[in-house]
Amino acid sequence: MTLSPPPPAVRAGRVPVDPHRWPEVARLPRASAARTAVARLLVERALGRLPLRIRTGRGIPLAAPRTGDDTSAPTLTLHDPDAFHRRVGADGLIGFGESYMAGEWDADDLVGVLTVLARHVDDLVPAALRRLRGAWVRRRPEADLNTPDGARENIHRHYDLSNELFALFLDPGLGYSSAVFDPLPHASEVLPDAAFAAAQHRKIDLLLDLADTGPGTELLEIGTGWGELAIRAAARGARVRTVTLSEEQLALARRRVALAGVADRVSVELLDYRHVRGRYDAVVSVEMIEAVGAEFWPDYFTALRRLLAPGGRVALQAITMPHERMLATARTHTWISKYVFPGGLIPSPEALARESAASGLRITHDTGYGDHYAETLHQWRARFLHQEAAVTALGFDAVFRRMWEFYLAYSEAGFRSGYLDVRQLRLTAADTEPDR
Repeated sequence: MTLSPPPPAVRAGRVPVDPHRWPEVARLPRASAARTAVARLLVERALGRLPLRIRTGRGIPLAAPRTGDDTSAPTLTLHDPDAFHRRVGADGLIGFGESYMAGEWDADDLVGVLTVLARHVDDLVPAALRRLRGAWVRRRPEADLNTPDGARENIHRHYDLSNELFALFLDPGLGYSSAVFDPLPHASEVLPDAAFAAAQHRKIDLLLDLADTGPGTELLEIGTGWGELAIRAAARGARVRTVTLSEEQLALARRRVALAGVADRVSVELLDYRHVRGRYDAVVSVEMIEAVGAEFWPDYFTALRRLLAPGGRVALQAITMPHERMLATARTHTWISKYVFPGGLIPSPEALARESAASGLRITHDTGYGDHYAETLHQWRARFLHQEAAVTALGFDAVFRRMWEFYLAYSEAGFRSGYLDVRQLRLTAADTEPDR
């Protein structure tokens, strides 16, 4: 599949919102006139200091970028300024995202706007007011905790949306984690299927190499996805056990394993990582730790150590964020945790080092690919927008489409700004000889 990037979406005003499916998008939050006025002042002050252009839906400029009349600066257009400021005043960044879902604002370059905001996230609220942050941010719901029952429900809410939906924008192997490109594509280039699949396979091969996977390797994968890593490990001669909590992924992964002719070497099971038993030469887990939750990181790393045979290796791919930002996010109910990944938390490099060491593991390799994740997200978003009619045909409405577009753009901006990174790590038991 070869695509051309779609033109920027420009929508006037609100989109149709089903109040039963999207109750907090359909209605404006309760917020006093004073709180909304304060939010307006803070937002206009913050945005006016950034390299952004702010306009109303009628084309009236509200703010020019701090660099002057820079026509190259991305433009945020407020179709309904009163609703926008009311939502931000009531719910902060959750309200910011819900306002986009409702069609109350748009951007000529959504990733550009969100990247500017991500780069200046610590400048958006005056230092004197940051200590009052707790007055308007929400705490994470206890229902989102990743207990064995909670983890299955949280995984269901994202990964069981529809295999057909994911197939519309992922590569043919259904890789739903950062690819590794060689070289990185040119700006705005949308790759054909074969090239995108090759980048995902490159990522898998790097992880299998870190885990020293080859003929006869007994390999455990925690977090199956749709089975591509298990299939590729089996093609190397490994025997693979892979576990997932997604029933939709389980069914399709089993079919794909059978079609690949490796069902004799791969078993796919619906099982929590905490309940896996056995010892393995290699344990691989790709962007799974983000869904574990900080409360259960000790359980996760303890399981990795317990499942590792003598001399074995763990290969992890993990998204990371700065430690102080992780601590703040851990206490906060964010737009991502509310609408996309309930119960999840991106760790910091310090947290990964601390938790793995406490469980008797040592990090012996660590390589970052943040710019590759930004490009992966660009590819996904371009494909998703190109498939708007097909997404609609699957039963996903305009609010969902805007939510998913915002999620992909928001994530891409995190990597483009350097706010997020993705690492490939190799871990070994602390009592074994260091890797040379």
